[in-house]
Amino acid sequence: MKLDLPLAGGLSLAIADWASGPAGYPTGRLQKGLLLLADGRELAEEGVGFGVPLLKRGVQTIFPGGLELAQRRAGPVWEVRATFEMNLVERLARPGSGNLGSRSLYVAKDSLAALHRRFALLRGPLTATSNALRRAGGWVTTFEEGRSVGTLTLTYGIDGGEGGRGRPSREAGHGEGRVAVAVDLSGLSGNGLTEVVVMNEQGARHFDRYVDDEGTTLQGAQIGTWDEVTAARASFVSTAHGVAFSLGQVGGARLRRGRELIGSRVAWSGFGYSFPPTLSGFGYELTVARVP
Repeated sequence: MKLDLPLAGGLSLAIADWASGPAGYPTGRLQKGLLLLADGRELAEEGVGFGVPLLKRGVQTIFPGGLELAQRRAGPVWEVRATFEMNLVERLARPGSGNLGSRSLYVAKDSLAALHRRFALLRGPLTATSNALRRAGGWVTTFEEGRSVGTLTLTYGIDGGEGGRGRPSREAGHGEGRVAVAVDLSGLSGNGLTEVVVMNEQGARHFDRYVDDEGTTLQGAQIGTWDEVTAARASFVSTAHGVAFSLGQVGGARLRRGRELIGSRVAWSGFGYSFPPTLSGFGYELTVARVP
């Protein structure tokens, strides 16, 4: 199943129940959430989309490898129910030689990734070291199916503004789309899980500016890769397409922002909410709109 959901201002959202990432990005193997399009052009690049769950078990990250979709319409609002199977782990491989199987290698890799997220001053040296080791070893990132730790169901309530009601906007910037996201944690099986992260990201080449209601404006590499947001509300802006997506703080969760652009391997911009798996549920609202 693939759904195309119109928004105001020539924007739309798309979601499919198969891995639909563009060729060349390792994350093409992952199940994606809501992907943003402007005038028919997809803006996601390597980004996983809006409303995509990840799970943490210590320093290890577990990704979604399967998706079941259901949808219905209630007046102007589309309700999309997305159930993600959490069963993929990141691996390194040499083309033609299969995955590298050393457990100690992945413990070290995941620990370095955690340092990269936590300490801004280490990010440059760690990224340079990682890139050098990848080139020297001929390593590429892959995602391998492992034992499922359960399912996470996210329900998206999408009010597309004028575009969502079948009346196209007469000018860019008129109206905005709203996505209410509700996360059901009841399908998780535990197994030592320490954190849930819900990602909301699109492509880094398209979304190159960060702004928030504390007056912060960051461009390109100034944004960082995983820094905490302290403002009540924050946005990523595409200066080329005149589009922004925005969300705000939610009690019980930490909100972080990030942007990474590494050659043809990594290209994402967006936000992540992180919270403990013991919460009974979690929800937030995201807006998408044309901007000057």
